[in-house]
Formats: sequence, C-alpha cells, structure tokens
Amino acid sequence: MPRVSMSVNGAAVSGDVEGRTLLSTFLRETLGLTGTHVGCDTGQCGACTVHLNGAAVKSCTMLALEAEAAAVTTIEGMADPDGSLGRIQRAFQEHHGLQCGFCTPGMVMAAAALLDETPEPSEAEIRAYLSGNLCRCTGYHNIVKAILAASGQDVAQGTAA
Repeated sequence: MPRVSMSVNGAAVSGDVEGRTLLSTFLRETLGLTGTHVGCDTGQCGACTVHLNGAAVKSCTMLALEAEAAAVTTIEGMADPDGSLGRIQRAFQEHHGLQCGFCTPGMVMAAAALLDETPEPSEAEIRAYLSGNLCRCTGYHNIVKAILAASGQDVAQGTAA
C-alpha cells in the first residue's frame, strides 16, 4: 500500500492509503479531522473544502496521493493559535452565518480563500465565489454578512469600516 506524507494544519503527517483513497477520507478517517464534511462525494456541495498549498479545493474530488508533500489546511487549522475561534469563524458566529452547521466548514474555508485573493470583496463577489458551496438552511444572507464583517467592512453599509 502506498504511503502519503503531507503537512496538515502545520504538522507533518503520513499514512498508508489505497490508491483510490480520497483526500477527504484520509483527513477524516486516518487523521480524525472530522471537521471536513462530506455531503455529496461529487464536489458539488463544497462541504469538504480545504486549502491545498493555499488554494481552496474540494477534498472529495482528489486522491490523498495527489496531496503528497503538500500543505493542507482544514477547518481545524483555522482557529487562532490559542485555540479560540479565528477571525472568519467569529464573524460567522457573530452574524449568524450558520444554522445546522453542516456547510459551515466548507463556507469558512471558501471565505478564507476569497479573502486571501480579494481582501475587501463586494457582496456580488462573495456570492459568486460561494457559488460552489451549498447551504440548505440559511439563504446565504448572513453568510455574506459574516464574510463582509470578516473583511473589516461595515455590514450595514457594505463599505469599509
């Protein structure tokens, strides 16, 4: 069985995997990082979004072996160093950007990638960027507000605070 090695949330990890093992499966079952959710197994819902070398990817659409020597960040790696909620996670909490919470890890990971690319996105840019992440509960309004807040913009006005 092949062995895969990578950095996950800043820690070196490795494990034996079958060639067909998905990255999401490796993260959840081998490493016990169950914050990465699997909703569709087809890449359509975005619940499994993680960062691979800084880019948002859907971990249910790639093999664990494709992440060899890569740097992977999961929702567990988004917390502040002291273990408290990170900036984007706090914004989701403060602006009620979640209901059942199933999509939240993928939404937070997508939001982080967006904010890395576009530090002060417009509402339209946020909605376009999140088009690959499905939420069946919220209607996205509060998710958009949370991302605006995390970017430092005034949520009420949609302008920089």
